[in-house]
Amino acid sequence: MIARADRASSTLFTAKYRILYSDDMKTTLDIDDELLVKAKAVSARERKSLTALIEEGLRLRLRRAGSTKLKRPLALAVHRGKGGLVQGVDPLSNRSLLDAADDDT
Repeated sequence: MIARADRASSTLFTAKYRILYSDDMKTTLDIDDELLVKAKAVSARERKSLTALIEEGLRLRLRRAGSTKLKRPLALAVHRGKGGLVQGVDPLSNRSLLDAADDDT
């Protein structure tokens, strides 16, 4: 009996989910005015709807985002030189560091 109730509620949830996120979903976006003017001009020039242009841009961006994953981490450069802090510069004082950066010596 419990399994049937779970199955029924699962089916109901799936049906509601499909209604919420169907192909005809409408969304309100805040788009920069200048960008919107340019997008409308491109869509008119290409004789396609603004919706189609935005969908195309999203598809391209999402496709590119999936392909930019690094296969291996980049090696960071490590300085193994000798030296240290310049004498007379307090590393805990911003003023001291700025003064030392401004010196031509």
